[in-house]
Amino acid sequence: MLGEEELKKLFPDFIDTIQPSGIDFALDEILVQKGPGSLIDNEKNLPEVEALEGPIYTLEPHTAYLATIDKKIKIPKGYTMLYTPRSTLLRSFISVQTAVGDPGFFGTLTFLIINHGEYPYKIKKGDRIAQGVVFDVKGSGEYNGSYQEKEN
Repeated sequence: MLGEEELKKLFPDFIDTIQPSGIDFALDEILVQKGPGSLIDNEKNLPEVEALEGPIYTLEPHTAYLATIDKKIKIPKGYTMLYTPRSTLLRSFISVQTAVGDPGFFGTLTFLIINHGEYPYKIKKGDRIAQGVVFDVKGSGEYNGSYQEKEN
């Protein structure tokens, strides 16, 4: 796992949110599901989503949302990123579910955020919701999947 000095070199756009063993990610917007989706024979049919009005969002009990992060990320080749929720959210009955950040991925991170509690929970744009932990990957290729965005 990489520490803060190496993270500062690899992820200069996130220098203000680098922690001793990871990078904090801040909330951009919350999206709600507005239609069905499917994955059959590896053909992705993502559900329609709609952005909630912010900058303060109310997460209703027992409800899942998508959360986007406020900056695009570029994971260098030779590294992978695992994402974990911030402990304040877990202590508030809110989970953040994630996937693996592959070497070479560039784009907007989108996480599933769920209020498992019995009461509404308020969260604001800019609040830190997840932390990325970076590891070396030996002999890896580079991500070239459907969620790859074009770099400017």
